[in-house]
Amino acid sequence: MDQKSLWAGLVILLLLQGGSAYKLVCYFTNWSQDRQDPGKFTPKNIDPFLCSHLIYSFASITNNKVIINDKNDAALYQTINELKTKNPKLKILLSIGGYLFGSKGFHPMVDSSTSRLEFINSIILFLRNHNFDGLDISWIYPDRKDNTVFTMLIQELAEAFNNDIGKSSQERLLLTAGVSAGRQMIDNSYQIKTLAEKLDFINLLSFDFHGSWEKPLVTGHNSPLRKGQLDRGTSSYYNVEYAVAYWIRKGMPAEKIIMGIPTYGHSFTLASAETSLGAPASGPGAAGPITKSSGFLAYYEVCQFLQGAKITRLQDQQVPFAVKGNQWVGYDDVESIETKVQFLKNLNLGGAMIWSIDLDDFTGKSCNQGPYPLVQAVKKNLGSL
Repeated sequence: MDQKSLWAGLVILLLLQGGSAYKLVCYFTNWSQDRQDPGKFTPKNIDPFLCSHLIYSFASITNNKVIINDKNDAALYQTINELKTKNPKLKILLSIGGYLFGSKGFHPMVDSSTSRLEFINSIILFLRNHNFDGLDISWIYPDRKDNTVFTMLIQELAEAFNNDIGKSSQERLLLTAGVSAGRQMIDNSYQIKTLAEKLDFINLLSFDFHGSWEKPLVTGHNSPLRKGQLDRGTSSYYNVEYAVAYWIRKGMPAEKIIMGIPTYGHSFTLASAETSLGAPASGPGAAGPITKSSGFLAYYEVCQFLQGAKITRLQDQQVPFAVKGNQWVGYDDVESIETKVQFLKNLNLGGAMIWSIDLDDFTGKSCNQGPYPLVQAVKKNLGSL
């Protein structure tokens, strides 16, 4: 091969690599606007260049039509347009569902082809009218009897989005899903080969592996990267590495997996003087002063907790926890996030998903690490978006 051909090949290779940028998919929630400062978050707080994709959470369904229960919905739509004017490459999706919505919220809409069609027609109109770029289905979680109708909904949405291209001068609407990282749930909930074909990507909820709901109740990390030395039996599945590998093994292409990274921790109240991982706990940790939810601390609350706390880094699971008095919290910090991003890059995953940008120290006032320290660490380590 002559030198000219070699250079031409190198240029093509670089162009191809340039086209495979990572995604940084960031959820933001409509209830965060109701918190007090410094946790009060509105779409005005969003940096339009922070993420490649933003997902507004959550819309719901009434009478087979999509609805947004947001007291400031008019301002939301205006802000979406402003963000996209500032950064035309930014994609903004609408998410339907969520934990409280559960499976019951998708019924009776999914129960017949007629009601699903009514919903699909409603959602395309809604997304186009309000300048959204796509839809995220956060069905938390379909059980075994629901997994067929979940798959049918995804198939019918994908077909309708494809057919919509001919009627619209805009790009095809994106279709994504927020999916479980638990092995049993993955087996029960998803017909993965079909989802792999129809979805643009999945947002893997690779967190909430441990928390105050477990029995017997002992301390455990929210989102360990790898299996810990104490993990036996099914607890060996409760880590990011296993969840990612299991989705790939079941047929989801690595480039369609957007790996979830949390900007919050789970906390416990210790039941004895023992403070290690796996120590007995009597219940959830005390509620954070801003989020006001027991067993849960936003990163901006974690930073306050860390003052005077003893921090331990779990070498096997590659994440930190902190103890102060009888309070124990497992969380992610800049160092653990850098490790996770390197992990997903090594596996050629599609990128990282953040739950959620309103739980990071978005003002920069609580952690003294600048605005959005965790999301910025993900962005910096991902490189090209």
